[in-house]
Amino acid sequence: MDLSSLYTTPGSNRKPRRVGRGESSGSGKTAGKGTKGQMSRKGHKRKVNFEGGQMPLLRRLPKRGFKNPARVAYTAVNLESLNGFEDGSVVDAAALMSKGIVKKFANGGFKVLSGGEYGRKLTVKANAFSAAAKSKIEELGGTCEIVK
Repeated sequence: MDLSSLYTTPGSNRKPRRVGRGESSGSGKTAGKGTKGQMSRKGHKRKVNFEGGQMPLLRRLPKRGFKNPARVAYTAVNLESLNGFEDGSVVDAAALMSKGIVKKFANGGFKVLSGGEYGRKLTVKANAFSAAAKSKIEELGGTCEIVK
């Protein structure tokens, strides 16, 4: 197969409809836009939310809950993913990035959670630890350091 053997599917290329070219064409005079009104004017673009001037649905519905602007979000890292490090090594944000365990950190850094099997003696420097993760790390002789 090469470029000379390519062709368009029959019926896929159509000539555009020529509007406003006389009454006998079937779409002359008002060019299929009807008479008068906002939609018949040139330059009109239909907005996604627009409901003809009535209050849009998004503004009619009640708003619920509260989003705390001062919330600190953490990127979760399970203990299972720390098994790739050698015993006695230091695990911090830079080490996680270089291993490819974490691609991007949330605004609060990362929090170590106790998910999965864990069997290493590591020094873990994180922004937060779950209680279960901290006890698992210290049980095996590792240390937990909280970094701000």
